[in-house]
Amino acid sequence: MSPAWALLRLASPQLPIGGYSYSQGLEMAVDNARVHDAASAKRWLSDQLRLNLSRFEAPLLLAHCSAAANDDWPALHSHCEQHRASRETRELHQESRQMGYSLQQLLNGLPELDAPARAFLQQQDEPHLALGWALAARAWRITPADALDAWLWSWLENQLAVLMKTLPLGQQAAQRLTSELLPVLQQAREHAARLDPHHYGSAAFGLSLACMAHERQYSRLFRS
Repeated sequence: MSPAWALLRLASPQLPIGGYSYSQGLEMAVDNARVHDAASAKRWLSDQLRLNLSRFEAPLLLAHCSAAANDDWPALHSHCEQHRASRETRELHQESRQMGYSLQQLLNGLPELDAPARAFLQQQDEPHLALGWALAARAWRITPADALDAWLWSWLENQLAVLMKTLPLGQQAAQRLTSELLPVLQQAREHAARLDPHHYGSAAFGLSLACMAHERQYSRLFRS
């Protein structure tokens, strides 16, 4: 079986976990005009990749995937606790919890998930997205590096979908923005892959404030 199929399956927006329902504060940034056109959208997404994802979210997800691939269940449990403690706002916590729950339901119904991974998943009271992603990668025999690529791509694709719904940004403009952001995505991927675990961390105050404000936004398309 082609390994590309498994990778496309994991990164697909059709994966039934509800990622399209969340904007990660971007809708609030549009509402308060911090993001108002393609140039400001590029700046917002580039900052997210460089200052947040590459320094914490991406390397921590990679650590989840590596631990799951190597049957290192104590390390995976430790990463899960770190991920859960790092959700700075109710919106980010609920997003991770809901998507993790959806992945748990999906994985429980799939024959590819082996017994050790299934047992670990059943022990988790509140599985989150990074754990589900790591176990899905294990089940579909996707390498940790490729699983990270799929996660970064799905993040970018979802953020662009948010922009197309909240800005006057058409599909062609979104594709041009993708071309401009791909080098930044690659840099984030490379930085995450070589980052020492002792140096994980970010302080994305703007993101946290946007997410907290979005929880109370009067009119919105995306969930909290």
